Amino acid sequence: MPERFRDRREAGRLLANQLGRYQGRDDVVVLGLPRGGVPVAFEVAAALRAPLDVFMVRKLGAPGQEELAIGAVASGGVRVLNRDIIKRLKIRRPQIAAIAARELAELGRRERLFRAGAAAPAIAGRIVILVDDGLATGATMRAAVAAVRRLKPAKIVVAVPVAAREICTQLAAEADELACVLTPEPFYAVGACYCDFAQTQDDEVTALLAAARDAREVPDP
Repeated sequence: MPERFRDRREAGRLLANQLGRYQGRDDVVVLGLPRGGVPVAFEVAAALRAPLDVFMVRKLGAPGQEELAIGAVASGGVRVLNRDIIKRLKIRRPQIAAIAARELAELGRRERLFRAGAAAPAIAGRIVILVDDGLATGATMRAAVAAVRRLKPAKIVVAVPVAAREICTQLAAEADELACVLTPEPFYAVGACYCDFAQTQDDEVTALLAAARDAREVPDP
């Protein structure tokens, strides 16, 4: 097992090795968290021969420290807050409301862009594999799990290439299953575990979703 992934695509292929029991099932859907989770999810979905879509979720960054998550918002109006960080940084409610409003607007923009008018995938009664490129605070994934849970899936699997060990423990209690390739100690940052951690762009997400749809429309020989 490598100490670092070459890029998100390699991380996705290694992650898929832990999910082989879901390969070829018609009740599985893979949902990538935009944007960085989609290249990882693309490889997972391809390996499992499962449909790929996105699940819209946005991190709430701390004022002046946008990479530090104080929470997240997700489709369906779900908001998850990291109250310990909020208290430590003395962030006030109006600030949180303003950040959440801005991120909800961006969430809506991306949902329209990535889906191009298509309906969200059916979730009820299916096994949902939620994929991101890594977990630092876990706030984004926690919001996604809470939002998906409202849609009554049969099972929620959180799948990530790398995460802080304590965050894995927390997410394992909130999801039905957790798959993770690397849990480095000490954990510094998700990006430190990738050789190439360039920001994923909107056009890359759109292209990967289109490629996944096209691949599933080609009948098996």
